Amino acid sequence: MKKTVFLFLFLLTSVAMQAAEQFVIFQPAADALSLQGATVGYDSREHSCVQRAVASLLTDVECVTGEKPALGQSPTILIGTVGCNRQIDQWVKSGELRDLKGKTEKYIIKTIGQQLVIAGSDKRGTVFGIYELSRQMGVSPWYWWADVPVAHHDALYIKKGEYTDGEPAVRYRGLFLNDEAPCLTTWVKNTFGTGYGDHRFYEKVFELILRLKGNFLWPAMWGWAFYADDPLNSKTADEMGVIMGTSHHEPMARNHQEYARRRGEWGPWNYQKNQAKLDQFFREGIERMKGTDDIVTIGMRGDGDEAMSEDADTKLLQRIVENQRKIIKQVTGRPAKDTPQVWALYKEVLDYYDKGMRVPDDVLILLCDDNWGNVRRVPNAKERQHPGGWGLYYHVDYVGAPRNSKWINVTPSQNMWEQLTLAADNGLDRMWILNVGDLKPMEYPITLFMDMAWNPRSVGRDVIATHTEPFCRQQFGEQQAAEAARILNLCCKYAGRTTAEMMDATTYNVATGEWRRVADDYMRLEAEALRQYLTLQPEQRDAYQQLILFPVQAMSNLYQMYFAVAMNRYLAKQNDPAA
Repeated sequence: MKKTVFLFLFLLTSVAMQAAEQFVIFQPAADALSLQGATVGYDSREHSCVQRAVASLLTDVECVTGEKPALGQSPTILIGTVGCNRQIDQWVKSGELRDLKGKTEKYIIKTIGQQLVIAGSDKRGTVFGIYELSRQMGVSPWYWWADVPVAHHDALYIKKGEYTDGEPAVRYRGLFLNDEAPCLTTWVKNTFGTGYGDHRFYEKVFELILRLKGNFLWPAMWGWAFYADDPLNSKTADEMGVIMGTSHHEPMARNHQEYARRRGEWGPWNYQKNQAKLDQFFREGIERMKGTDDIVTIGMRGDGDEAMSEDADTKLLQRIVENQRKIIKQVTGRPAKDTPQVWALYKEVLDYYDKGMRVPDDVLILLCDDNWGNVRRVPNAKERQHPGGWGLYYHVDYVGAPRNSKWINVTPSQNMWEQLTLAADNGLDRMWILNVGDLKPMEYPITLFMDMAWNPRSVGRDVIATHTEPFCRQQFGEQQAAEAARILNLCCKYAGRTTAEMMDATTYNVATGEWRRVADDYMRLEAEALRQYLTLQPEQRDAYQQLILFPVQAMSNLYQMYFAVAMNRYLAKQNDPAA
């Protein structure tokens, strides 16, 4: 009985901790700090990522109130990082700011006297604190990517007190842009005028990740080369505080396109036959990334994200990893363990592990789902002792057998919650990376993933109540949240029955009436979404169309099309004159 009560209280507390308690209010209160005419201050020693986030905050306040705060010497809002701001350090030493020093990516937002203080344990902790203030003012992380409007308020007030949401449960939390052609590539060409993702594009991606309290990215790699296409890409990531990596089949901080574009010069992607050239290729990658926070992917797969060989040659892959770590040590001038590394057990690479191959203790081991949202395996009790830790590579977009799944989100929210909870419960807490394809239209699963990466217990078993509805409240407001959440949840549920790419006229049974029932489900949902769309404020409709209405209408249309084909064939076989 005691265990049951404890578990209930733990879950209740955890749900409440998914973000800092609401401290921004829009009406004056007896015990509240006014931000009317506020100024903002920070120390010049702050990392560029903090200074960039401050610039965003000034713009955010202007979007909400119509007035842009000035930078000042005696600021209303003091922003600082432990070790970079003398006043913050004094408050930490005196105990005014407790439990901050030595923490990872933690912020404390506190009213001290007549100041609002945003203090971070490190640079990203401060950034997350800044963006928490923006979020509570009403600026959605999706304001740019999904055209979510910012509601105007004449004034902002801060309830006096201390606020935080602790440290992240997962150390590295990020996205993987993948399968980006033709949708994302065409959009980037039309928006930024480039045939690749340049620093202007990635700056928007980085800001989104940070506003969602993530810190990591695997960049798009089908036809783009993050490091080579625009030298400012890596510089911008470092300036904004986003950790970069390369995907599961791109070792040693090299994009596959860097090899593919010069395949004749580099020679075959075969370590047995071409070790010298490939070692040179790997060395150049480490030389370029040294001095950053980037995480190096080690190991090797075949050319173009394929298996290296039919059988798992563990001795060969062991030699590759050993040589890669020698290169890391030589180039950085430090032990290899001082450079974070990850080994991804994706598809056939898991066979190498199952056949006994192991990596050094410091290397993070990345397990994967089955490409369809189901975790393939978790470490056992002994394996969880691996010092480098374990992570999860998870898909809401997939290109491969038996069919692609890259058009719209087809992952039921409850399934993602279940699988991420499974991962968290079994020690996969060092890295979570989500394959999001073109990024849009995966806004909701991205948000769910990032929120659970920060605190897996923040989302309860009733996902629609504990996450989907708060998400919709953030985008569409209190009055529209419940209905929008209901429709969004059903959209995810119905889309998860079968992917658009795998569906045809034979997917459901005509004779039993199954086809009509599932097609009618979508027809009703589309009518309900359209009905809500008409009740929205005009400025909310673009966001609603992107996040909810289009996915519902797109799949409804597809269901009607295939249902018509199925009915025509069925009636023809019956020799029905109606055919």
